Amino acid sequence: MTVIDTAQPAVDWTALHNFDALRGQLRVSLTPRCNIACWFCHNEGDVPPPATRADREQQPRSRVLEPAGFVSVITTLMDAGLKRVYFTGGEPLTSPHARPVLEQLPAAKPGGSYTLITNGTHVRTHRSWLGHTPVNRAKVSLHYFSDESFRAIAQTRLGIATVLQGIETARELFETVELNCLLLKENEHEVRSIVDFAVERRLPVQFIELVGTDFNSRRAGCAVPADAIVKHLRTLTRHEHTNVAGVGQGRRIFLVDGIRIEVIHRNLGRHHVGQCGTCPVRKRCVEGFWALRLGHDGGLQPCLLREDLRMHVTDLLHDPQRLAEAVADHVTAFTEGVL
Repeated sequence: MTVIDTAQPAVDWTALHNFDALRGQLRVSLTPRCNIACWFCHNEGDVPPPATRADREQQPRSRVLEPAGFVSVITTLMDAGLKRVYFTGGEPLTSPHARPVLEQLPAAKPGGSYTLITNGTHVRTHRSWLGHTPVNRAKVSLHYFSDESFRAIAQTRLGIATVLQGIETARELFETVELNCLLLKENEHEVRSIVDFAVERRLPVQFIELVGTDFNSRRAGCAVPADAIVKHLRTLTRHEHTNVAGVGQGRRIFLVDGIRIEVIHRNLGRHHVGQCGTCPVRKRCVEGFWALRLGHDGGLQPCLLREDLRMHVTDLLHDPQRLAEAVADHVTAFTEGVL
């Protein structure tokens, strides 16, 4: 294991460690590709599958990182203090790198976790090895609850049974399984059924208001506010509190029959740091700085909507100490508003 010396006076580690203390995430995109094409997909800041399907001239960034590179960056940043790693895409299980990366991960730090974010359609296919990796959490997208809504949202011929089977398999493989659901006109009539499904299976669920990006702006009118689901949840429980601590967007948290249901609700505001104060896209940002996003091209950026703030780490893979210092400096510059 690489040991990162965080005591060197030339590097200020405060911002990076504060980011972790505020439950900041390292989101690792193993691939920009996906077997479905949800119209709202932001693809962690890369060109999303729906855009490529509509126009083959629009292609995501070229892959640079190999499995050893992914593992090196993850290990280095965990040794530098980050604890919460999320594997995303695209659909991460469509990547040939998924297995070699996930199987080579170091053990999670105390209080840390590895989370697989998946659409669920490939979980059964990979169950023979997934359960033997250090990944201990899965977050399955359930933005649909029928064949009709699944096909309308994801532009796929698959049926909803494939997703539900993936959720059941995930429950067998991982310590914790959570669901997430974007609030859309296409699924508005199914949201209560998703709540019932989650509570019956004892699965935490998060309902999210749409994050607007350049790629989904054409259908921004399909976004649905969270007011209706909040009102419904208040008929099911009196256990409600709000959380506006940490980074990112405020959320309402309900306990329904002991199951945690979160609603990412823009009415609670969003929590920005440093660079966000003067950011030119702040008015249309509903996120704030809550994740460091590592792309398959070796780029690392502290914000979904600011590709101009990306730093490339490929030249530092051979030197974990310099890599950790460079990321710490980048986060410090971001939070101080000088990046």
